[in-house]
Amino acid sequence: MKITDILNERTVQVKLAGSTKEEIINAMIDLAAASDKVVDKERMRTAIFEREKIMSTGVGSGFAIPHGKTDAVSDIVAAFAITEKPIDYQSLDEQPVRLVFLLVGRDTMVGPHIKLLSRISRLMNKEEFRQKLLEAPDVPSVLQLFKSEEAAYAES
Repeated sequence: MKITDILNERTVQVKLAGSTKEEIINAMIDLAAASDKVVDKERMRTAIFEREKIMSTGVGSGFAIPHGKTDAVSDIVAAFAITEKPIDYQSLDEQPVRLVFLLVGRDTMVGPHIKLLSRISRLMNKEEFRQKLLEAPDVPSVLQLFKSEEAAYAES
């Protein structure tokens, strides 16, 4: 499964409004709820915030990947956003976040969930790719960047 298989124009946003980590995560959950794979948005919200209590999903370099596993989704669900302004996310490197990738999988789909988390992390570790995302003017540009980067990764 590729990242571009789980993102679409309804689940990606540029200039996401919010000024706190909680506001951003809630906005990401609302964005992901545009997917017909979400069975129960509030249970999904609970799973994401429960995971966040364990350890911040602000992984560094201006990037966060809130995630969780729950039966509140029928399949893997994702959303991606670029925040309007830098957000204090209690990141591991203590730097503010602007790039947020939400990933929610079913309890029974541990393998695909972990593979996607790994793939997202690999892509987002590339400073040049993060910079291109920050400069993307609109949602189609963001989706094209993910598509191009995944294609380049597959060829290497």
